[in-house]
Amino acid sequence: MIHYISSERLTIARIKEIVEKHYTLALSEDAKERISRCRAYLDKKMETQKEPIYGVTTGFGSLCNISISKEQLSQLQKNLVMSHACGVGDEVPAEIVRLMLLLKAQNFSYGFSGAQLITVQRLIDCYNNDVLPVVYQQGSLGASGDLCPLANLMLPAILGIGDVYYKGQRTDVSKVYAELGWKPIELHSKEGLALLNGTQFMSAYAVWCVLKAQRLSQQADQLLSLSLDAFDGRIEPFYEALHMVRPHKGQLETARNVRHYLEGSEIIRQHKEHVQDPYSFRCAPQVHGAAKDTIAYVASVVETEINSTTDNPVVLPDEDMVISGGHFHGEPLAMVLDFLAIGVAEIGSISERRTYQLIDGKRGLPSFLVAKPGLNSGFMIPQYAAASIVSQTKQLCTPASVDSIPSSQNQEDLVSMGANAATKCYKVMENVERVLAIELFNAAQALEFRRPLKSSPFIEDMVARYRKVVNFIDIDEVMYRHIHASVRFLQEQEL
Repeated sequence: MIHYISSERLTIARIKEIVEKHYTLALSEDAKERISRCRAYLDKKMETQKEPIYGVTTGFGSLCNISISKEQLSQLQKNLVMSHACGVGDEVPAEIVRLMLLLKAQNFSYGFSGAQLITVQRLIDCYNNDVLPVVYQQGSLGASGDLCPLANLMLPAILGIGDVYYKGQRTDVSKVYAELGWKPIELHSKEGLALLNGTQFMSAYAVWCVLKAQRLSQQADQLLSLSLDAFDGRIEPFYEALHMVRPHKGQLETARNVRHYLEGSEIIRQHKEHVQDPYSFRCAPQVHGAAKDTIAYVASVVETEINSTTDNPVVLPDEDMVISGGHFHGEPLAMVLDFLAIGVAEIGSISERRTYQLIDGKRGLPSFLVAKPGLNSGFMIPQYAAASIVSQTKQLCTPASVDSIPSSQNQEDLVSMGANAATKCYKVMENVERVLAIELFNAAQALEFRRPLKSSPFIEDMVARYRKVVNFIDIDEVMYRHIHASVRFLQEQEL
């Protein structure tokens, strides 16, 4: 199956489909025409315009006042890529690198960047052949584009220098070029700048985080439903009539989901002696719902970004202009990535509180969810682990977007730090998934103490599938293996 890169709006849902169904990429004929037309216009513009054009006939950043001779323009672009490849820290996960290649090709497809057609095609070839450059998480200020990580992406992909992952192995890219019959691409004027200016590092992380957040939000509602029955909680706080008087969209959706997941439960229908549940159950529609609304807003901003030209200068053939602006600045992404981290972190915080309620010896449940507490510690320490993760997650939610360190001799005097927001948000998603896995581990255990009553068909089916990988804990066992298996269950669960 082929996905044709074009000016047609690219949605996050479509990207999910491309990735999960292993589409190959190709440029549409319209995209090819746009790219070639823009390149031809820029070449002609350079022949006729006497004034310097930033990044085309000048140096970069604070060196923008230094003109470069025509004979040195190609070397200028190559030097830019080599000198900016300064990535450090952990490697960027493979799924993010793939998204960077896709989104950079999408960015060029609009025909406002001046890239050669062969250059854009090479990015697509890397994606299709699973040639994934080694990119590092640290080095971008998220302002003059993701200069550093994009340079590490382009160094092997375009210039044939550096390391890549190919066929599951890390190797020197020269060996891959020899096998595939590729040659390094000679960059034309502005191309190096077009390759490095842009928000594709932040955008790739943002797309992945939105998709992960959507999945975690749905799973959180399922686990809330399981925990509610395991805790012998009340269904009234989820009635639609209640939420219609405060009709936030995410809140309504959460309440509706829980009613659906618990439909047919014997436990939820039985008489309750207790009048009220703790906030972690009773206020879950409000908390989960606010997170849903946050995710939806962030997704709308991210979709605008990935359907935009984000490099600099922008080449506008129809207006006969080459304009140096600030579309590479990551502030829109930095702010929403901080916001997304906060929204999803709250899903983890309320999940951990439900876990605690389940082990606290209330409502007929044994302390720490084992029949003989004392001799057995049971589920005491999984809650510790969840609490530790939640605490770290809160620390990761300190906003990156409010920070700035001037760079390039103060030419770039306010930066977004959006790359740091992106990598922090990624860690928040991983953390919250682990906290939800611990809730699943506890809630499935607690449900067994409600027998012979049954939960809903949906919940019973989910627990039955879970029991194929994690057993009921009768006496103390090594717990980390069960927690890791719970994480894998959530990652592999069909929604």
